Amino acid sequence: MKRIINTEKAPKAVGPYSQAVEVNNTLYISGQIPVDPETGRFASDTDVREQAKQALKNVGQILDAAGYSFGDVVKTTVLLKNISDFAAVNEVYATFYTESLPARAAFEVANLPLGALVEIETIAVK
Repeated sequence: MKRIINTEKAPKAVGPYSQAVEVNNTLYISGQIPVDPETGRFASDTDVREQAKQALKNVGQILDAAGYSFGDVVKTTVLLKNISDFAAVNEVYATFYTESLPARAAFEVANLPLGALVEIETIAVK
């Protein structure tokens, strides 16, 4: 059975997709960019650490809305505007994932939605 997850505590989708979809105790969270859901603006226009922190906060809000936690995350994909930001994003990432580290991939991409510096998609399993 498929369940669509939406929460006002994370930014609305910027296209025709759901924030997350749960199927068979697996939660697929769409890529989260650093939009603060209260203001509709980026946490910072230039600080990749602040952007990563907000993107991960958004992931956390969606996990919570679906009844999951960061401990349930099994895979993430980190998309970076500039791969040289890899270490800075790792610093922030490590504050959200402290145990049971998920598998992960990280890529540099040409552009991200709304000009973001980072986007993070997530898969969690119960």
